[in-house]
Amino acid sequence: MTEAGNRAHSGWRAIARRARAFARGAGAVDRSLWPFLFIISLFALMALLSPWIAPADPLRQNLLGRLAPPLSEIRGVFHLLGTDELGRDIASRIVYGARVSLAVAFLSVLLSGAAGATLGMLAAYRRGLIETLVMRLVDVFLSIPAILLAIITVAVLGPGLWNVVLVLALTRWPRYARVAYGQTLSIAGRPFLQYADYVGASTRRQILVHILPNIVGALIVVATLEFGLMVLFEAGLSFLGLGVQPPTPSWGGMLSVGKDYVASAWWLAAAPGLCLFLLVLAVNVVGDRLSDQFELRVR
Repeated sequence: MTEAGNRAHSGWRAIARRARAFARGAGAVDRSLWPFLFIISLFALMALLSPWIAPADPLRQNLLGRLAPPLSEIRGVFHLLGTDELGRDIASRIVYGARVSLAVAFLSVLLSGAAGATLGMLAAYRRGLIETLVMRLVDVFLSIPAILLAIITVAVLGPGLWNVVLVLALTRWPRYARVAYGQTLSIAGRPFLQYADYVGASTRRQILVHILPNIVGALIVVATLEFGLMVLFEAGLSFLGLGVQPPTPSWGGMLSVGKDYVASAWWLAAAPGLCLFLLVLAVNVVGDRLSDQFELRVR
């Protein structure tokens, strides 16, 4: 392995050690958090195992059984949560919708976190012109409401799964940049960084081996809090018709259809709405607890 490869490998090992240490410290929580972790795990399993656990084909239509209430049986097929306006099984669409929501949230958090953390660390480490440009760009993005920026960008790029991921990553990277910038500044004068600079360590090595492992805990906290927001943003864009397009199941799209049947078929909107509420609530509670744990460890 080359010297550059060894440096990169040691950097990722250092990051992994810090992330494991943070996870062990954050894992020492009281039992009141277990129900929320169970909810998150349940939705994650739904997303991963949707082809095997969905009771029916989420795209199969049956107009003779449209708008059937929950616990209905139509032609020998049991519909736990009823059917929608085209006779499609709502429970199956909920299961497949979890895959869309979690995939969009995970990918957008990953992309926005990587871009924002990199720019924030570079701005704090290099200072000067790079710092000015990056932080002023952050101020510009934060001055525009995130959902408005997302709607405008999707309207330009067009709807679709990957466009939604790119749009959400584009609108949320400044949050990570600010956190990474502040955390990097707080450790910029530490002796280990001065020594690394003295012995001639490259910029990449100092960022990967010495800076990123020391701020990864704060970035994990931000990513956890942002995850629930990404789920809501994806649902909001799909509700407006700018997200994942029909007939692909998505919770926001199901809510958009269900709003027209609230009086006659309340279950069309109640099922995806309840799923959104439970997932976002669970993620936010866990994120708040991680944030408290991180602040305690810092103090």
